[in-house]
Amino acid sequence: MINKVSVDMDQLFAGLKDGATIMIGGFGGSGIPHELIEGLVGQNAKDLVIITNNAGSGETGIAALLKARRVRKIICSYPRMADSYVFDNLFKAKQIELELTPQGNLAERIRAQGAGLGGFFTQTAYGTLLAEGKETRVINGKNYVFETPLSADFALIKGNKGDRWGNLVYRKASRNFGPIMAMAAKNTLAQVNEVVELGELDPETVVTPGIFVKYVVPMGNQGAK
Repeated sequence: MINKVSVDMDQLFAGLKDGATIMIGGFGGSGIPHELIEGLVGQNAKDLVIITNNAGSGETGIAALLKARRVRKIICSYPRMADSYVFDNLFKAKQIELELTPQGNLAERIRAQGAGLGGFFTQTAYGTLLAEGKETRVINGKNYVFETPLSADFALIKGNKGDRWGNLVYRKASRNFGPIMAMAAKNTLAQVNEVVELGELDPETVVTPGIFVKYVVPMGNQGAK
């Protein structure tokens, strides 16, 4: 019987090694898998590469991971929020590496990995510092820069509901990068507000099929953002 439901953090993060690449969902304060990030901090893995939209705020979530000095490099589109002082301090001290990627490029690089593509050409960032060292091409008279896919050892995402097969539905903006990250990672851990019985999820509303999810992690009704 397939049952992907688990709350055992050691089981969830089995195989995690120093230097691993981890995608973490979230857009601003929406859809952040806080409990999974706390579980990741507890695993003591270091020199991690984090792929996410922003570099955390305050001292919770991704910021807590940064404060614990577990991250070597972060790939994101929006590293500086109003209270991203943990990242700011590390970056100014040259204690963390930043790869800045425009948000659309970030999403498409993740999606490209899940779709099995070798990369793509885009006009975004052409002629800027972000395109330095990358292949460029003129297509139909317009300038493009080549972007490579992003893959990960683990993806930590947040859904609204899931079943024991790993099928997921999301709540509004909390969906954000979750579906494409689930497809781009070797191991996807999906924190959900509620685990429902098989058949309760309308197949027409399932955004992430269970084939892309390794574990479903119930965290109770958090009132979900």
